[in-house]
Amino acid sequence: MTVKELAQKLGFTVISGETSLQRQIDGVYCCDLLSIVMGRAPADSAWITVMGNINAVAVAVLADVSCIIIAENVQCDAEGKSKALQQDVAVLQSELPVYETAAAVAKLLS
Repeated sequence: MTVKELAQKLGFTVISGETSLQRQIDGVYCCDLLSIVMGRAPADSAWITVMGNINAVAVAVLADVSCIIIAENVQCDAEGKSKALQQDVAVLQSELPVYETAAAVAKLLS
């Protein structure tokens, strides 16, 4: 499933991403500690977090995740959004809590 398909099916808001919306998603990863995400997030996963800033975008690029899903209706700050647009990182926003967001994504992927 692509990032765009996931966003459409689950009603997530697309914050950024152009060509990256066509990336495939192979799994789900949840964590807010950036140093752990850098070393443990599987490539091509949907990373669910409450971090919507420039550092999260940098970690998404380093970890090569398919997208960032910002849960809990947390907003991506202006600097983070600008960097995500510049780096073509797909950033989605979910109104659901982290667990419910992850469960919905996992169910859709299975």
